Amino acid sequence: MTKKEIVLKVASESGLKQLDVKRVVQKTLEAIVSALTRDETVELRNFGIFKVKSRKGRTGRNPRTGEKVPVPPKRVVVFKPGLIMKRDIR
Repeated sequence: MTKKEIVLKVASESGLKQLDVKRVVQKTLEAIVSALTRDETVELRNFGIFKVKSRKGRTGRNPRTGEKVPVPPKRVVVFKPGLIMKRDIR
């Protein structure tokens, strides 16, 4: 499902204008990204939790040549689904 499909679904179910729904969805996503860049955890009750974790640097391997390659440390976003999502997706 794309952002556009979400906007269309919410607009049709709520009776709001697509343009207004699109603005709200975009601002919501921007707020989540902004919080994550500040190392804040974003918790959406019954949906899930987004947070940033740091991964240590390691030594990887080039699959073509087999030579060892350093992989630098990096920060990644992780998502942990909430209870309702876990229950409904089973």
